Amino acid sequence: MSAPVVRRGAAPGADAMHVPVAIIGAGACGLTAALRLASAGIETVLIERDAAPSGSSALSSGFIPAAGSAVQRAAGIEDDAQRFAADIQAKAGGTAAPDLVAAYTGAAAAAMDTLARHGLAFEVLDGFLYPGHTARRMHTLPERTGAALVAALERAATGAGAYLLTRALAREIWVDDGGRVTAVGCERPDGSMDVIGCDALILACNGFGGNAAMVGRYLPAMRDAIYGGHAGNDGSAIEWGTQLGARLADLGGYQGHGSWATPQGALISWAVMMDGGVQINRDGQRFHDETHGYSEAAVHVLAQPGSVAWNVFDDRTLALARGFPDFVLAESGQALKTCAGVAELAALIGCDAQVLHRTLAAVGPDVADPLGRRFERVLQAPYHAVKVTGALFHTQGGLDIDAQCRVLGQDGRALPNLLAAGGAARGVSGNDVSGYLSGNGLLSAVAGGHIAAATAAALLERGLD
Repeated sequence: MSAPVVRRGAAPGADAMHVPVAIIGAGACGLTAALRLASAGIETVLIERDAAPSGSSALSSGFIPAAGSAVQRAAGIEDDAQRFAADIQAKAGGTAAPDLVAAYTGAAAAAMDTLARHGLAFEVLDGFLYPGHTARRMHTLPERTGAALVAALERAATGAGAYLLTRALAREIWVDDGGRVTAVGCERPDGSMDVIGCDALILACNGFGGNAAMVGRYLPAMRDAIYGGHAGNDGSAIEWGTQLGARLADLGGYQGHGSWATPQGALISWAVMMDGGVQINRDGQRFHDETHGYSEAAVHVLAQPGSVAWNVFDDRTLALARGFPDFVLAESGQALKTCAGVAELAALIGCDAQVLHRTLAAVGPDVADPLGRRFERVLQAPYHAVKVTGALFHTQGGLDIDAQCRVLGQDGRALPNLLAAGGAARGVSGNDVSGYLSGNGLLSAVAGGHIAAATAAALLERGLD
């Protein structure tokens, strides 16, 4: 397999297959962009490496945060883009790119309403707030899976007229002497290369979580972590951008997860923690405030003996968790263990029963928690437990872009007709794992795809000037 490369000059065969807009990557970002473009009558092709669209979007829980959407208003939830933006910046300590935060939070509701008009029946997740959110704004399809989200987006985009080219691994970007993208070269399963000419290109393809060398360089804390993302996140967008003289930003930002069931390899929803569950290490002790966020929890869990912890919760939380398909999958894989009392739970964890008793006795509304967490209730036996480790899910840094999703060069000026969003571009999590607010990945994908489509349409209208 060839490495990502930028080629200069006339692309051979580009005239035979030409579209106004080409999009590399058919995850949530690419499909959202393609749907908006195709709905506007703009011929668009999605270039997808897999046999069917999937990517990081399909591996996610499929929850998209948005403030002010029609479905949120219908649920009687008071929220707006400014409040959402404030939550993002609070989680990132004010380090998220202000222009992108404003652009994405401002576009998210419109993007959700557009998707709803194309048949995606969203509802707002109820019952709890994810860490850092001050309003219920997680939009989900009834299936509550990323795979269902991607499948619904694919049906909508292709139904609107977008072309989908699968088993096509984008490897070449062709540019002319002025730096304009003119074509994309796609490697096919038999090793042949298809060349697709285009007037504008949207990179909606990937981050670099699946590139071990890049992870080691930019995310040393995750060097030995399990990677729970898609293999297609190989850093191609960064490679192309670097060759084109693009600026990179926030490469230290990423989404980790401190609740990856081991050895089953399934995501355990952080709703378990937010509903009152705790994480306990092999010594029978808690080690962080679980309500701060699941992303930075990955680092905390990996720092424990054996790089593992146990999610411990009770019957009330178990009933909530069983509403999440990922949890049901993990339970079917024997990840869930149930213990009648502290002695049995201590034997399962392999810790001292008295230490564990003191740990659980300190969980409650009337006890000052040295880790700073405020509990609303005590945990009641029987106890349920899942063994977990920390994992890397996807990166949040990449090509620097402006609020219109135009890729920026080293001088800060936009490249002529190259756009990027989602995993290919910097996100709104700042430059550290702790800056990730739940849903930032799909926010960048869906709101970014929505914006990138509008920018591409505007470039075409004014003749790419």
